[in-house]
Amino acid sequence: MEMEQKEQRSVRVWDVPTRVFHWALVACICVAVITGLKGGGAMLWHGRAGLAVVGLVVFRIVWGVVGSTYARFGQFMPTPGKILAYVRGQWQGVGHNPLGALSVFALLTVSLLQAVTGLFSNDEIAFEGYLAGMISSDLSLELTSIHRMGFLLLGALVGLHVLSIIFYALVKKHFLVPPMITGKTRVPADLPVQDAQGGSVKARVVALLIAAAAG
Repeated sequence: MEMEQKEQRSVRVWDVPTRVFHWALVACICVAVITGLKGGGAMLWHGRAGLAVVGLVVFRIVWGVVGSTYARFGQFMPTPGKILAYVRGQWQGVGHNPLGALSVFALLTVSLLQAVTGLFSNDEIAFEGYLAGMISSDLSLELTSIHRMGFLLLGALVGLHVLSIIFYALVKKHFLVPPMITGKTRVPADLPVQDAQGGSVKARVVALLIAAAAG
């Protein structure tokens, strides 16, 4: 006997700025990785991609305060209580689940660390970060070492993120990519959640201006 399918409805969860940020960050990290591995003349674009990452992450930090409902950090902050409830299968909601939220904060932190250390780095051959001339050569080399180690950490986090998406799709039949494209997700009709609210034009302008100043 087939199990009765629960009635579902569509909920708007990800606003346009959040979706644009997500895919722009993916693109910039890909460019930074490819050009960094290639080296040589490609390092010019490596530096530019890193500078773009700074602006993007700063934008996301601001948007995490003034953005729409599910983009705000306060809405998906992974508290111990939320994490425990999720592990026990008692968490209900839309947007980032508690474990996904941990991944988001880790990726934002490491991405910003990579971008900032890259600004002060140099390879002692042909590349020098945009701000490397503001500090001593020894400090620049130390930050370059951190930047190189951070590459491995960022790679591990990105890999874990991708594996999680695949796991949710294959095992839980919960597809995380489409909502980040369309902005909407399907939820049980009786789940007490509403469409994302907030994230006004004024908030977008403020976030963009702060990000532009940082980048």
